[in-house]
Amino acid sequence: MTVARSVGDVLAEHVQFEIECIDRMYLNIYVPHLQFAAGLVGYVQRQLGLPIASTAPLAKITDTFSTAVHRFAKVNRVPWVDFVKGQRKDDVMHEQLEHFTATEGVVFIGRAQEKTALFRTEKRHDANGASYPWIVKTTGLVNHFYFYCVDADFGPFFLKFCSYFPYNAKLCLNGNERAKRLAAKAGIGFSALDNGFATVDDPAAVQAICDSLGSTQIDGLLRKWLARLPHPFTANDRAAGYRYECSILQAEFSLTQMLDKPVSGRVFFEQVIRDNLDIGRPDQVSLIFDRQLRRRGPRATPGRFRTRVITNGVTPSLHVDYKHTTIKQYHKEGKALRTETTINDTRDFGIGKRLTNLPALREIGYTANRRLLRVQQLSHNPITGTDALAAITGTVTTATGARIPGLRFADRRTHALLSALLIFRLHLHGFTNKDLRIYTAELRGLDPATVTAGQITYDLRRLKTRNLITRIEGTHRYLVTDHGLDTAKFLTCVQDRVLRCGLAELATATPAPRGLRSAATAYRTAVENLTTAA
Repeated sequence: MTVARSVGDVLAEHVQFEIECIDRMYLNIYVPHLQFAAGLVGYVQRQLGLPIASTAPLAKITDTFSTAVHRFAKVNRVPWVDFVKGQRKDDVMHEQLEHFTATEGVVFIGRAQEKTALFRTEKRHDANGASYPWIVKTTGLVNHFYFYCVDADFGPFFLKFCSYFPYNAKLCLNGNERAKRLAAKAGIGFSALDNGFATVDDPAAVQAICDSLGSTQIDGLLRKWLARLPHPFTANDRAAGYRYECSILQAEFSLTQMLDKPVSGRVFFEQVIRDNLDIGRPDQVSLIFDRQLRRRGPRATPGRFRTRVITNGVTPSLHVDYKHTTIKQYHKEGKALRTETTINDTRDFGIGKRLTNLPALREIGYTANRRLLRVQQLSHNPITGTDALAAITGTVTTATGARIPGLRFADRRTHALLSALLIFRLHLHGFTNKDLRIYTAELRGLDPATVTAGQITYDLRRLKTRNLITRIEGTHRYLVTDHGLDTAKFLTCVQDRVLRCGLAELATATPAPRGLRSAATAYRTAVENLTTAA
């Protein structure tokens, strides 16, 4: 019986290095005093000096801001893009970046119409029938200006402004991109992985760079670019306290574990998925996030508590949800295991949204990633299994550079050799070249005279190189090793009792198909039904 092990324990044997980093962050940039109607009234009356509280005077600020953005683009020769519906803004950014050569600057400015919260003035009437303006908070489809930029330290990011009062903005940055920039500046050798590191000379130094990203650095990025870009509030506004602040809309915390066997990584992750389809159950989610879950009653914990396996192309990913938070796990670029916790509402964990709460939020994200790896179980180590199979079937290169061909699985000659090992294990004094030649020839249906001693010497070398047999010192006789016996028993049983039986059933047309053939027929029928329905 195989004892289940945690994914974390298995990975400890196969991870070359790992990096924890804040990944993508999406921040709300806003003026706290202007997020409610009373604050707008105060701004209009005190800052603009107007007696009537209405949104009409704000139109002039909107027009001035829009003009300043267009002037900035023209003066600095910044490309302008009007986004169309369905267009992926990140794709446009990648295209523009190919032609951007400066260390930092504005790559392009985009304009898009998006629905957002804003204030409007309604006409209301008092008890005497007289009309008066009344400010209400509503939503509207208005222009947003996207400033896609490159920072010397943070790399690519964007700052998006709403063109209508209260002129809220959004800042999107990536901690992994910042880490790559600062690692290059520090002279740390590395090769880049999309949104991460494929190889790195000093993992500890890179981890220190990732750990250095905090609220101070993020706020510094914002202030730096607010000073460079046009925005709607004047110096007098800022002096009066109308300054932008940050809150966290979305934060991703990633753990990237670079595997020592990249080719085996996909096999490993697919086994993780197969063995952990129940990871989204409430009892498992409770362990991952260390939170009490209530399934019934008026204060039941919201959430669907499910495990989702999503395939994008040929790359599967595992998703676990808790309220507004999701953990995503996938095999990244065929090289690493990536675990990401994305927190979309900090209040899921009783934490405020202000940027100063980032250290507490980071602790929750990183801990959730580690807890997932500890909660996940594996019935076996698929990387070790893949290596063991490759050692039998693949070519082996000796210390002297000689290449020893593999024992091809399901090949008749290989099957005869493995079957012979099961018989020769009973020979107390071992077996010779001649013994192996006679027995394998019979299994292959050949005349032993047609099989040369040189061919058997070739086979003996293939078996001995893989430690399936060992030579008795001072003789020309061989003994079957324990490893050889176990390997021969397993591979011959798989071929005789699984492959042959299964393929025979699939190849035989019967009036009443059963087992594999019945399942294959049902699968084809289901696919045909889907095709017909489409």
